[in-house]
Amino acid sequence: MILWLWLCWGFSTSAGQPDSELMARYLEEELMADYSIMEQVARRVPRQAKFLQRLETRPRMSEFSVKSTIISRYAFTTVSCTMVNSGSEAREGVFEMQIPAAAFISNFTMSIGNKTYYGEVTGKEKKQSSDDKERHKKPPSPTDGRENGYETFKASVFIPRKMQAKFLLHYEELLQRRLGKYEYTVSIRPQQLVGRLRVEVNILENSGIVSLEVPPLRNSKHKGNGKVEGDVSPPPSTVVGHTKTLAKVTFNPSVVEQTRIARNGILGDFIIRYDVNRELSVGDVQILNGYFVHYFAPTDLPPLPKNVVFVLDSSASMVGTKLKQTKEALFTILQDLRPEDHFNIIGFSNRIKVWQQDRLVPVTPNNIRDAKKYIHNMSPTGGTNINGALQTGAKLLNDYIAQNDIDARSVSLIIFLTDGRPTVGETQSSKILSNTKDVIRDKFCLFTIGIGNDVDHKLLERMALENCGMTRHFQEDEDAASHLKGFYDEIGTPLLSDIRVDYPEDNVEQVTQNFFPNYFNGSEIIIAGKLINHTSDSLHVEVTASNSKKYILLKTDVAIELPSRNDIRGVPGLEDGKGDNNYIERAWSYLTIKELLNSRLKSDDSQEKDYLMEKAKSMALTYNFVTPFTVLKMREAGVHSEPPQEEFISPSTDGIGEKVQSLQGHKAPPGIRRQQDKQRIKISKTSADGDPHFVIDFPSSKFSVCFNIDGEPGDILRLVSDHKESGVTVNGQLIGAPAPPNGHKKHRTYFSTITILSNKPERSYLEITPKRIILDDGERLLLSCDRSAVVRSSSLEVSISANSNITVTIQDTISFVILIHHYKKPAPYQRDHLGFYISNSKGLSSDSHGLLGQFLNHEVKLLQESLNASHPQVGQNQTEALKPNPTTTLKVKGRLVPVVWKQRRIYNGQQEVSCWFAKNNADKLIDGSYKDYLASHPFDTGTSFGTINSL
Repeated sequence: MILWLWLCWGFSTSAGQPDSELMARYLEEELMADYSIMEQVARRVPRQAKFLQRLETRPRMSEFSVKSTIISRYAFTTVSCTMVNSGSEAREGVFEMQIPAAAFISNFTMSIGNKTYYGEVTGKEKKQSSDDKERHKKPPSPTDGRENGYETFKASVFIPRKMQAKFLLHYEELLQRRLGKYEYTVSIRPQQLVGRLRVEVNILENSGIVSLEVPPLRNSKHKGNGKVEGDVSPPPSTVVGHTKTLAKVTFNPSVVEQTRIARNGILGDFIIRYDVNRELSVGDVQILNGYFVHYFAPTDLPPLPKNVVFVLDSSASMVGTKLKQTKEALFTILQDLRPEDHFNIIGFSNRIKVWQQDRLVPVTPNNIRDAKKYIHNMSPTGGTNINGALQTGAKLLNDYIAQNDIDARSVSLIIFLTDGRPTVGETQSSKILSNTKDVIRDKFCLFTIGIGNDVDHKLLERMALENCGMTRHFQEDEDAASHLKGFYDEIGTPLLSDIRVDYPEDNVEQVTQNFFPNYFNGSEIIIAGKLINHTSDSLHVEVTASNSKKYILLKTDVAIELPSRNDIRGVPGLEDGKGDNNYIERAWSYLTIKELLNSRLKSDDSQEKDYLMEKAKSMALTYNFVTPFTVLKMREAGVHSEPPQEEFISPSTDGIGEKVQSLQGHKAPPGIRRQQDKQRIKISKTSADGDPHFVIDFPSSKFSVCFNIDGEPGDILRLVSDHKESGVTVNGQLIGAPAPPNGHKKHRTYFSTITILSNKPERSYLEITPKRIILDDGERLLLSCDRSAVVRSSSLEVSISANSNITVTIQDTISFVILIHHYKKPAPYQRDHLGFYISNSKGLSSDSHGLLGQFLNHEVKLLQESLNASHPQVGQNQTEALKPNPTTTLKVKGRLVPVVWKQRRIYNGQQEVSCWFAKNNADKLIDGSYKDYLASHPFDTGTSFGTINSL
């Protein structure tokens, strides 16, 4: 019998304690037995009455379950808990649940015996009357105590004897991407062993799920670290299954397995980490029922240089572990600085000590060594002059920016760490805030870190918010060194600056923040809004940003499909019984409320603060969110109401990929591409395209010359060679394909890669294929050809029209256009390939060479031509009657070249060109022979026959 086992366990002091796992097995087998047995056994063993009384001190938790669905980073979580009071009198049952501080509670329901209470979100009143408090039921609410990004929801009720209470808590959150992963965390701390304990998490990401992992359970001392050391295997009983876009993770430990983890029922945090497929594009734009959400997290970008000042508290309160761990973290952080970065260190107490006066130093081995010595010698003493330290750090960074002409191509920031409140100098928070804002002047960002319980959290949070930064808080007993390093890793690799996301003003409204000073590697920018133009069939999106010396413009049109095709509410397994669950709309409301709260925190104007509060409160009431301005009040349901039932979202694998619209900036379907993308690029006829067919246009002579080159697959042809003068070289590599049937050629060749090299004013190169572009000017940038984009630096501009063409402009005097040829259903003799066109050759010198370059500054003469062949025009009838004289020749650099009259199609076949055709691989037309134009590799810049150079 279950009671007998408990009695033996409790009173076998002389015989020794039974094996805990054996006891747990018995408990697991008997835990769901009829509770009347408890009463019967109690009557048989009256001597144990005192033990029974102690045993019944608190109700027993018979069930604890968490069911969650994450749809495109937005998480719906339902926590269900059942408590049983098997005692002979009413007992207090306490339901506690740690939830992420960033989450909003959206519903809470509980039943006690035959009574049901439901939560109603109402506006928070300034003063609450004591009459609102019920005698036997404490209102549930999140507690004020936060533990490193978590807060505790607590509900306390009295459960009548021999009855049970059931609690249902719903909360929602938008997952944040940190260090390249989304992290979803569930706190499992029932504080006792539970007979039925289950966690089920369903994830739907139409972009594709990658890097899904479930690390071991994490206890409170390691919260927020984001890294797991040692054992990395999932918790026992964890089952993980996923397809490309769907994942299901369950955790269902038996009582035995719970005992092995923690006998007190405090198991820890169950964590799921994952990422989604992404690339450099406008991002993942999703639209549903009049709302959109836009996720932007590009990859394959070179890091921006940093100018960073570390401002570290060295007051007396930092003595011991805190300063030791701070030093350990800084040693590692300094080692991670990049050669292009600059830095300085300030230690402050009542005195302010600057490591290197009036300057930031470059990252060199000697400077890193000396900085470590300086940090090692820091000793805790004196008070805390926060204002003075920030003023010194900001002035140091401002002076460096002004003196060194630092622009938006690098990122400047201050990392400020303290464990206390201001005690020296200016101690008034409002003055410190205004002074800090005045000295920074939006020129760089401030990131704040607080350690321990004595810090002014609101001061650090507001300083970071007002100066485009972030804040973190760590407890004293936590591993501060790993936390500090983890926080630095979040902000240590800036990839873009001055990011702006724009949508047509007549298409959208109530858009959340769309300008961001910096984008850090591993993070994500999220924007949401409402669509107002319901007649439009597409949403135009443009993203502009700076990366080092380059300006980037990304753009696309996202198709707005019919609501019935995007609505997931009718899909089996995705219904929650509420009748309205537009996750994109709720993500928009979540972001909007968060921004209103932050704006109110930053504001000093009382009227503005009241306005922002009322606006946030109104939206929170509309969407049933518990916020700082709303409260959850419990109301008793009708007498015949049903006990609360679990309501949750659980995605099904049936047809989800077609139901949720997730375009990731893909090209719009045919018929809705913007007009400017359809316009033909105005370029000259001088080109190399197709098999490949070469065309040279001579405007002053009013005719064109054409020729073929029958190369071999793998050959690299030098198209333009002007490396010594303008610094420009263009090489094209051939790919082979079978010849068409009944043709005269043994195979076909096409350009698979075009490489453009430039060494003036600085070295750079472009490697272009039909699928992607590599731009390297000392920093490597990868671009996709199926995304419209513009990248601009001081001497180079690359403009991509998705799946159409790439325009490359060098120093505003040289322009090339590369056409992209894609085949949906290629024949055996067709290959995706490129066409090369010269749009502007003014910047090329008279000495330029190559298969095309040698003709750009030279004229040819037509010595003999047919009487009907003067000035032939495309589309005129005389072209049909044209019969050139067999002796027609061209004079090129003193050479006579026999030619015949032909017609060619260029620009993807959209334009027909009439030209004089030189046979036999352009024999006598070009200098030397075909083999003289073969480059040894794509980066060969040789300018004369037999000469090989490299960029």
